[in-house]
Amino acid sequence: MTDSYARPEYLIEPAELSARLAEGTVRVFDGTVFLEPAPRGYRARSGLEDYQRAHIPGAAFIDQLSALSDSASGLGFTLPESGRLQQAFAELGACSDVPLVVYSSGHTMWATRLWWLLHYAGHDHVSVLNGGFAAWQKLNLPVSDEIIVHPAGDFVAEIRHHRFATQSKVLAAIGNPEVCTVNALAPGVYSGESQMSYGRKGHITGSVNVYYDQLLEEEGRYRSATDLKAALADKGLMDAGQVIAYCGGGISATIDALACLLVGQDQIAVYDGSMSEWVADEQLPMTLGDEPG
Repeated sequence: MTDSYARPEYLIEPAELSARLAEGTVRVFDGTVFLEPAPRGYRARSGLEDYQRAHIPGAAFIDQLSALSDSASGLGFTLPESGRLQQAFAELGACSDVPLVVYSSGHTMWATRLWWLLHYAGHDHVSVLNGGFAAWQKLNLPVSDEIIVHPAGDFVAEIRHHRFATQSKVLAAIGNPEVCTVNALAPGVYSGESQMSYGRKGHITGSVNVYYDQLLEEEGRYRSATDLKAALADKGLMDAGQVIAYCGGGISATIDALACLLVGQDQIAVYDGSMSEWVADEQLPMTLGDEPG
């Protein structure tokens, strides 16, 4: 249940989505991407083939790798220029006054990344399917292999610039007691003890660790508002004047970021370049170990 969240409308349960689809009052998008291990970090693979095999009836596919990423950046998942983002969403079928639901058949992070991009672009009626395609299937709700292409929409972006943080803002936040920078990666990656890294081991100096999976239940659903508040407050996020979330490439950080919004911490931004950008500059400070540094 989402009744106790500050922003319950940011999530939708499978049964409610089923009813909304029957009414024809919502457009649904599958934004699935899969990550595979690579020498540095991970390699992304589109979820299009999985969508073609089975998806929620009426859902169209959004290829986040090609349509919603700036491929010229060299970082993999860089935020596109606002005009291009607006054009992409409109061409894919987003309308300013039509509610949207986004989901993933893989990890929840791809639904929250898609949600974050739409929210950043100014869409006011977007929900993440809580638990994703797995939760839909768990209820034995129907699936389809019919390829859906929504007609072009009239979406006009009204950019919320404060929802993304630049490298310079993250650097300026180090040592600022008003800003809590949070690393969403696994504890071993945060500390540098894991074999996996993005080129330099450890974390951005001064950042705390709230592992994204700590905020989810086993099936990928968000934990209760009580649990989320406790996990975020434990690392100082709830009382911070500003929170900046980062990860490897600005994807799993959106799980932490959306969790903040769900429980009323509205001063939250995502560092889009995240570790992929930060580690490339040897002059930018990083810390090894379990402490912020």
